[in-house]
Amino acid sequence: MELDAEVVADLAIRFQPQHYLRAMRQEYAATPLGMGFGQSRFASPDRSFMVLYIARDLATAIAETIIRDRFEGKSYRMLHFSEIAGWAVSEVSATSPLTVIDVRTTGLLRLGISTDAARAKQQEEGRKLSQALFNGFAVDGILYYSRLTGAECVAVYDRAVEGRLKARRATALERHAELVPALRQLNVRVIRGDLS
Repeated sequence: MELDAEVVADLAIRFQPQHYLRAMRQEYAATPLGMGFGQSRFASPDRSFMVLYIARDLATAIAETIIRDRFEGKSYRMLHFSEIAGWAVSEVSATSPLTVIDVRTTGLLRLGISTDAARAKQQEEGRKLSQALFNGFAVDGILYYSRLTGAECVAVYDRAVEGRLKARRATALERHAELVPALRQLNVRVIRGDLS
């Protein structure tokens, strides 16, 4: 994928996320800035880098990690408590501004990249874009809107995490003060009994 360097430079902004949230499986709670190779939206297709995702609010963090598309076309929108109990959340802030490529509005259009890169269920275009940005430009990540909630998210490249991001100790998602309002915003209820 070829990117116009002038457009990339114009889309590069200094951005310092504060009090963003990262949802993670409970087994990774001890290392809230830990990363691995995955198949996420802006993951490296050739596993040459890792990405850490943070969301502006709890509803978005939950939507992006736990809920995804599971309730499409369904009026019965229930999560079993065990699904919440398996997750933790940490507050993440940058200690200094990151240089991110802003694709929240017209960025993808200006680059001549399919809007699928940030807004489709299929994530192949996003991975190609991310690889091209990581390989060709001195950027720290991508600033985008969640396709699920429309809220702001940042995908931070591993090279910008150490020494640039700090995380509060992760806590159990079930104990987060904003859990109930976040689930209400997503029109999801939690039950403890049988889901059938």
